[in-house]
Amino acid sequence: MVEQDWLSERFAEHQDRLRAVAYRMLGSPGEAEDAMQEAWLRVSRADTGQVENPGGWLTTIVARVCLNMLEARRSRREESAGALPPEPADQHASIHPVGEAGPEDEALLADSVGVALTVVLDTLTPAERLAFVLHDVFAVSFGEIGAIMDRSPAAARQLASRARRRVQGAAGASDAARSPRREIVAAFLAASRDGDFNALLELLDPDAVVGEVRGARAVADFFAGRAQAARLALVDGVPAAVWSHRGRPEALFTFAIDDGKITSITIDRDPDRLRDLDIVYLRATGGERR
Repeated sequence: MVEQDWLSERFAEHQDRLRAVAYRMLGSPGEAEDAMQEAWLRVSRADTGQVENPGGWLTTIVARVCLNMLEARRSRREESAGALPPEPADQHASIHPVGEAGPEDEALLADSVGVALTVVLDTLTPAERLAFVLHDVFAVSFGEIGAIMDRSPAAARQLASRARRRVQGAAGASDAARSPRREIVAAFLAASRDGDFNALLELLDPDAVVGEVRGARAVADFFAGRAQAARLALVDGVPAAVWSHRGRPEALFTFAIDDGKITSITIDRDPDRLRDLDIVYLRATGGERR
């Protein structure tokens, strides 16, 4: 009973950091809470006789739980490859105690890892994600990270370095996701879905062109009430729209914009070109890479 009390006290002492590790590793407040509960089950059954650094020991347990969850998530995605990313659930309830993020948690996540990281993390392997987050966000040594994954410190360093390069490469995409061009494309898609002819006219240059359709009024008429299934995306880092069927891109809409007005829209249906595109589906606060 004394040992159980000691474990409870240590877990409570470090739970804020442990929850932050789980949240940043998994990117989902609900999954982070699941990881915390699983970690506590493991902790409560563990032999603590050799524990000299409770904080490090607890971090290792939480990290291993998260690694297992990431690997399971990746397996599920591979089994359902091609499925379009679901729209994000509302994440504006309290993270304490049941595990959905409140505004302060969302702000903390954004400050710590940045928009670019939230976009690219899901494209990393579980091992890359663990190495990067633990080292670059929480300053865990490569020796400790290697021990968590049963790899050498050098291997852990390589994993973090590879992940870091991909995150840095996503920074440009993150800037594009917040650009005026993105807002214009998003507004065009919304007006098209709503059949708002006047809003479309406001966004189009008087001489706008879509294939053989010429002139703002003709283009607005062509798109009014359409684009119901098209989604805002970054395509090779540029704001665009993508229409997919059963998770497979079927059409790419690219926009030429001059002085805040859409001058032309190109529709590409070539499957070979679409197959090679790097597509990040955007939402109000970030993106999801296919």
